[in-house]
Amino acid sequence: MAIGDISTLLVWGAATAFTIALIAYSVALARVADAATAEHRRERARKIAAAKAEKAAVGAGGGLILPVDDQPPAAAEEPADTGVANSRAANGIARSTSWLGLVLLGIGIVTRGIAAGRWPTANMYEFTLVGTFVAAVVLVLVQRRRVIPFLGVVVMGIAVLALVLGLNAFYVQADAVQPALQNYWLVIHVGVAITATGVFTVAFATSVLQLLQDGRESGRSRVEKNRGLARWRVTGPAFAWLRTVPSARQLEALSFRLNAIGFVLWTLTLIGGAIWAEQAWGRYWGWDPKEVGTFIAWVVYAAYLHARTTRGWAGRRAAYFVFVGYAAVLANFTVVNLFVTGKHSYSGI
Repeated sequence: MAIGDISTLLVWGAATAFTIALIAYSVALARVADAATAEHRRERARKIAAAKAEKAAVGAGGGLILPVDDQPPAAAEEPADTGVANSRAANGIARSTSWLGLVLLGIGIVTRGIAAGRWPTANMYEFTLVGTFVAAVVLVLVQRRRVIPFLGVVVMGIAVLALVLGLNAFYVQADAVQPALQNYWLVIHVGVAITATGVFTVAFATSVLQLLQDGRESGRSRVEKNRGLARWRVTGPAFAWLRTVPSARQLEALSFRLNAIGFVLWTLTLIGGAIWAEQAWGRYWGWDPKEVGTFIAWVVYAAYLHARTTRGWAGRRAAYFVFVGYAAVLANFTVVNLFVTGKHSYSGI
């Protein structure tokens, strides 16, 4: 069997491992959600029982009202902490299969480079492999102390989708590249861009969770119809699991740190690309579609960091900035590579 075929099999194995991790994270999230929902309903039942007892005491001429804790329990249900404990097995499976997927994907990337005889970042397929690897590494590092199943679900979901899409839509045979790419800048420029994309992916997942947590804390956590219009507001039992994750402020701080790292890497991508363009084409900037797309993403993240640090833009507005920036990065990778012709048309498909 050719080494390129071995690489492909390893990537499929990584996709399978990440799929198992995705399922395990989903199971862990479901168990925590069930326990949190039960706890939410129990608290509500206790409050109703306390209110009825107070009303009965007042109606009887006023007597000693027992505190809520002295009321009989509404139901013998397990607290949310038990749900967290019950999810440990699923979290363990998710962690182990994430590591397995990382090992398989890492070996698959190395064997791809050996088969091609070069650094494996020259086309969309290879960019997808390495970008997914970086995103999974960042996820493992972020969750080294505390597992947050929702982050695992989002990042592993994106990872599985990216690998399957890469294998089925972006795949090309391992081969040499055109002369313009036979340069050490392929390692520096493209490698930094891929790393930034992986970091942005985990930051995006964190901002999604931040937005949900902010909705719970501010009373906008379910759809409620008012005069025929659907509005996103008010907490409900379906979102009680958010009690088990960090606060919106903590999640925003994590997202900010990740985006700041990604922005520095993206800046180096622009600088490295300009230097390489001068060496290859005799100019630093030529308004090529890929250059423009990279610059647009840089502007969005620069605006996010500026608004966050100097203008006090926090909370939901900051999360929306992150969404726009990540969409710009994905559009620059997919739309520009597949549908726009330019000097950076190296998709290979």
